[in-house]
Amino acid sequence: MSDARTALDRITQMEDGPEGLNAFLALATPGDLDVRAVGRLAGVPVAVKDNLSTAGLPTTCGSRLLEGYQAPYEATVVRRLRDAGAVVIGKTNLDEFGMGSSTENSGFGPTLNPHDRSRVPGGSSGGSAAAVAAGYTTMALGSDTGGSVRQPASFCGVVGIKPTYGRVSRYGLVAFASSLDQVGTLGRTVSDAATLLGVIAGHDPRDATSADTPVPDFTSDAGRGVEGMVVGVPAEYFPDALDPAIKELIDKALARLVGAGARLQDVSLPSTSFAIPSYYVLAPAEASSNLARFDGVRFGVRQSGPDIASMYERTRAVFGDEVKRRIMLGTYALSSGYYDEYYGTAQRARSLVAQDFAGVFEQVDVLFTPTAPTPAFALGEHTNDPLAMYLSDAFTVTANLAGIPAMSVPVGEVDGLPVGGQVLAPWWHESAMLAVAGALEASLAGSAP
Repeated sequence: MSDARTALDRITQMEDGPEGLNAFLALATPGDLDVRAVGRLAGVPVAVKDNLSTAGLPTTCGSRLLEGYQAPYEATVVRRLRDAGAVVIGKTNLDEFGMGSSTENSGFGPTLNPHDRSRVPGGSSGGSAAAVAAGYTTMALGSDTGGSVRQPASFCGVVGIKPTYGRVSRYGLVAFASSLDQVGTLGRTVSDAATLLGVIAGHDPRDATSADTPVPDFTSDAGRGVEGMVVGVPAEYFPDALDPAIKELIDKALARLVGAGARLQDVSLPSTSFAIPSYYVLAPAEASSNLARFDGVRFGVRQSGPDIASMYERTRAVFGDEVKRRIMLGTYALSSGYYDEYYGTAQRARSLVAQDFAGVFEQVDVLFTPTAPTPAFALGEHTNDPLAMYLSDAFTVTANLAGIPAMSVPVGEVDGLPVGGQVLAPWWHESAMLAVAGALEASLAGSAP
């Protein structure tokens, strides 16, 4: 348990000091480490996003509403971590209920980017990404509803994977938007993130959306190379407004793939323009339904008073502004007279996005794009501009709408800030995606001075 003890000591020392990142909302105790660890991840400390239910640690979802709440069961992915010998070192900060792209919407304060403490780490899995980037752990679990693993991975300079919808159990993941949510992994290297994915993936009879599909050796896939692969470059992900410095890094990454034996092909995904508007109808609509359970009666607010009215008032007061905004948007989209105009139209647009991917993947093995249109932005920069915040997910939401696997891998820096490149693959083809990410990682390491 020396690795776990060292990690816990380092996290406690750093997070309690002036250089703390506010990456964790709860930490394991030394006594939690006193277990005999055997298995694939024997003794490895792993951070877990605080919207995954855990035994022995609170599950707050970054909300004051659930402060101190202890889940009565454990998420399947967390149980599989423990079965593999991993040590759950702590629960990481997030935008409240996963709703945000910066981890500024947490009820317990924002997480800071370890590369520049004046900037956000991305979100909503910003705590997990920051913990890995800061060296607190080598691996972490997050969740990805519209880019919430990949965008913070890009901002923090780590690897982040969103698997195919259904590849990993959602049992024990507190729901935001059930048709979009997926547990994902973050790691310092492609191999780390792939290894963690291999541990948590696989069918779970307790999750009706979990697919009974074989789990490949993802770790080996990360090193198999890209000779003969065709990499698609979709025009819609390279708009005129894209930061020229980011485009230059992506172009260099593509050139390295060609040098490793891949072939590039220009492609088009014309329905991409529908992605952000459809996502920000569908996700809030599902959120308004899922969060209806937090009515002040069943979760975390009984101390507010004996009567239903006082419980309801505390629930309303404790929810943050972004959560309230999305609940109201979603409820409106589902209301009588507007359901087909908004929700129905968004579902049809979602189908077009998936059809675009299906057509393109008949021509190419994977797609390669920027992960985010900018590097990490400053704390507070988009706080009063929700639209600008939402647009930071412009390149990531498509994978969630279609249910395909996607990941972010570091490709360089702009003014000292990390930049990620995104690899997208056909349904159940994480292996191809990991091969490309591994080749990029190796080529970047080989080009370092």
